[in-house]
Amino acid sequence: MVMNRRTVFFVSDQTGVTAETMGHSLLTQFEGQEFRQVTLPFIASVDKAEEAVRKINATAAADGRRPIVFSTLVKDDLRSAVKRSEGLFLDFFDAFLGPLESELGMKSSERAGRAHGMADKLVYNARIEATNFALAADDGGVAADYQRADVVLVGVSRSGKTPTCIYMAMQYGVFAANYPLTEEDFESKQLPPMVRPFQPKLFGLTITPQRLQQIRNERRPASRYSSLAQCEFEVRSAAALFERYGIPTLDTTECSIEEIASRVIERQGIERRLRP
Repeated sequence: MVMNRRTVFFVSDQTGVTAETMGHSLLTQFEGQEFRQVTLPFIASVDKAEEAVRKINATAAADGRRPIVFSTLVKDDLRSAVKRSEGLFLDFFDAFLGPLESELGMKSSERAGRAHGMADKLVYNARIEATNFALAADDGGVAADYQRADVVLVGVSRSGKTPTCIYMAMQYGVFAANYPLTEEDFESKQLPPMVRPFQPKLFGLTITPQRLQQIRNERRPASRYSSLAQCEFEVRSAAALFERYGIPTLDTTECSIEEIASRVIERQGIERRLRP
């Protein structure tokens, strides 16, 4: 057993994404602590809740310390069952539903899966349409569709453009395209003709050469593409282009994809069509 490791359970009546997302946000505040993470999804009956309790209790006995349990169970009977486990029970719905019921003067519906349901087909279709656009417009594809884009991310290869576009599409319904800057662009010292007409939509992603080299070396080790000299040249040249054309930028070196997406949306004043 690793002495500094704690087991964390994410318990949900649906996929567990909400519990994982909120729980991870809290756990990142404890640097140096190692966590073994276990997701228990689709706990939709008392029998399954009791099975979850058995797993939590068995882990408590094996680890010699109580696990941490993040829960997004909606129904009272399921929450009550898991709350009797030998873990530290932290329930997100329990923390907020009571005060909301009191403030609104009404009881909650206790309907599971509302956060990630597909009942609203318009919302679902908007997410799919935005995601398809991000995939089609990746790395300079479908240039004629740039006029539909809410934002066009530009930057050197492996600076985070593609995953950020897909995240913005799936989470917020934002139509995001991206264009990779190449040596031809750096030699001409001009914006590529494909994106030049859409300059107001451009947003630059930059990164330190050292971090870029690390990322590229995982993809193409010991190549010119991943050499520090090449990374330094491309990052420096991209920064010069961004400055010349007044393109807003963000350093992605220490940022998660979620943070990059949120900052781009905020700084560009983009309307979020969906809420995660």
